[in-house]
Amino acid sequence: MGHHLDSKNSIVPLIDRLNKYPIGLPDNEKLRQILAILFSEEEAYIASRFPLEESTIEELIRATGWEQNRLEIKLEEMADKGLVMDLNYNDQTFYILMPGLIGFFEFTFMKRRQDLPVAELAQLMHEYLLGDPKQKMGREFFGSKTPLTRTLVYEEHIPVSSTIATYESAREIITHADYGAIAMCYCRHKKEHLQQNCEKGAPTQEICISLGTAARFMVRRGFAEKRSSDELLAILKKARDLNLTHITDNIRHKPSFICNCCSCCCELLGGINRGFPMGVAKTNFSLHIDVKSCIGCGLCKKACNVMALKFVDAPEKKNGRRMEVTSGHCLGCGACISVCPTQSLSLTPLQRPHPPKEKRDLFKQILKEKKRLSPFIISGVKKQLRILWKKIPFS
Repeated sequence: MGHHLDSKNSIVPLIDRLNKYPIGLPDNEKLRQILAILFSEEEAYIASRFPLEESTIEELIRATGWEQNRLEIKLEEMADKGLVMDLNYNDQTFYILMPGLIGFFEFTFMKRRQDLPVAELAQLMHEYLLGDPKQKMGREFFGSKTPLTRTLVYEEHIPVSSTIATYESAREIITHADYGAIAMCYCRHKKEHLQQNCEKGAPTQEICISLGTAARFMVRRGFAEKRSSDELLAILKKARDLNLTHITDNIRHKPSFICNCCSCCCELLGGINRGFPMGVAKTNFSLHIDVKSCIGCGLCKKACNVMALKFVDAPEKKNGRRMEVTSGHCLGCGACISVCPTQSLSLTPLQRPHPPKEKRDLFKQILKEKKRLSPFIISGVKKQLRILWKKIPFS
């Protein structure tokens, strides 16, 4: 492992290819060390040659110049490692190179592994994601106008007079999914290898929910275990009882995951707390505090996962303080409401922009905002021309 770290024939082209995704990986020494551990030299070469769309084995043979049997064996190994996703449509297999985030960084810690130096990787990833004073990774992940992820609201706290869209309801998303699975929390598992524990006592095992096509892949490759809708709803309730915040894809149609996140472990919510308050899309609700009944106990502040509550002076109060919502920070999730002893907290409806309909629309929007859309357009046109060329009859 790491033997190809300085080779421009593997790592550098791999980074260039990964940086064509909506969320790329800013290059530095820590990243190169991570990739050198996760990818063998052959795997790095194959990944660097991957087309930008889902690809057949024939397209990958053309891209890599490899013989089919050799390539299929290596792709099988890469799928088991979570570097590549293989999908079956109409008896044909398509392959997709996983991005770093959300992608093979997470898969690295979503099962117990003996094939990788996980303690070393945990430290390297921690330093890569959090150790840059210029926050290059933070700006890459959270810097676009359209966030990659969004918050789901706690439905039991929604005002009776309000309606909630299906895409905002974690229960509805789970109920309508055709397949569901449960997996280990990447963030908390990685933190365990840093000798740290979740401050909210949230579990590492059986807490992150995967849905649909992604869940099928994860179960098949040992990253998750299949669960029924009722079992997933029970996990959702457990997360609510722990005052965790539900996070999903920032799309309306068929989200692929629901993570149950805390402020101390989750890198998404951690990004908000490190200066990117708009980095995760908010719900169509915001927290309201009844200033008359609020006693300034601070329990809501402790429960909040994004530091959206603060103490302010209130001389009229017995203890001289009350709570206030920090403008622009509240996700509207309602995770804090159940801890209030005076029932001073409630959600009020807001009107925010609708999320993109599907994942393809989300990626296109982020790429356009980052001025990275052209390579995908060109690649897509070339693929359609190749398909058309095959259909032309030649005499």
